[in-house]
Amino acid sequence: MELIRLIKQYAMTDGSHTTEITSLHFTRTSYLEGPVYAVQGPALCIIVQGAKKIMVAESNYYYDPFHYLVVSLDLPYIGQIIQADPEYPLLCMSLHFEPALIFDIIQNIGLSICEGDSHQGMFVGEINLPLLDACCRLVRLLETPQDIPALAALIIKEIFYRILQAEQGHFLKQIGISDSYTRKIAEITCIIKQEFTKTIRIEHLARAANMSVASLHRHFRQVTAMSPLQYQKQLRLQEARRLLLTSKVSAADAGFQVGYESPSQFSREYARMFGRPPKSDMKQLRESLNLISN
Repeated sequence: MELIRLIKQYAMTDGSHTTEITSLHFTRTSYLEGPVYAVQGPALCIIVQGAKKIMVAESNYYYDPFHYLVVSLDLPYIGQIIQADPEYPLLCMSLHFEPALIFDIIQNIGLSICEGDSHQGMFVGEINLPLLDACCRLVRLLETPQDIPALAALIIKEIFYRILQAEQGHFLKQIGISDSYTRKIAEITCIIKQEFTKTIRIEHLARAANMSVASLHRHFRQVTAMSPLQYQKQLRLQEARRLLLTSKVSAADAGFQVGYESPSQFSREYARMFGRPPKSDMKQLRESLNLISN
């Protein structure tokens, strides 16, 4: 496949690779990996070699060279690479986007922009030849960087046009509509991310979204597969794990820094999410990282 050859040129080593097209990133991984805990922002993710499993709350998503993944708002997730090895590493392209791009496409092609109901913020669709061709042309622009300013934005629009025209395009469509429930929930997730160390006040979030408390809970769960408190908890625990791994802080200090008042509660919730209490999790994680680096 041409896209495999093209991506290999710009992702010659394991890890994440930026490109001269600022919204386009490549990832290469030559080993099975996971679970990895992270937050994914709005993006189209296409695997050209290998396979990956994504878990959001109780929902599982699988994508591979025949299926793409779309994330329309910031979502905490657990990722697991289920097919990769040194000879055939996982190769993935990620194309990040803003809701304004989706709205622009909707307006230009005359799609209905009725508010509708909320929709899940992550979905998997089938890759087709027009979408694959547009992706190839976008990546091929990296070979002629002088053409990027004139052509990249046009091809990116075409790529998301293809997604909007696909069977599950209505999921993506909602994030481009300013008054849609999906867009409102995306804005609420941004508030939670900015203030995740503080106590959540559901009434405050409901007023910000111009919803009742009951409506906020219902639509938040439809879009993110979790409640606002569960969303905040995942952000807190992921940040605490990062602090423990990259800084010389104790478990209690990490818990305090992300908003926990009780070290015992932090330790319990940490173990529930990551499978081990902080100290033993760090020991296991560092051993795994050393094995990979060696």
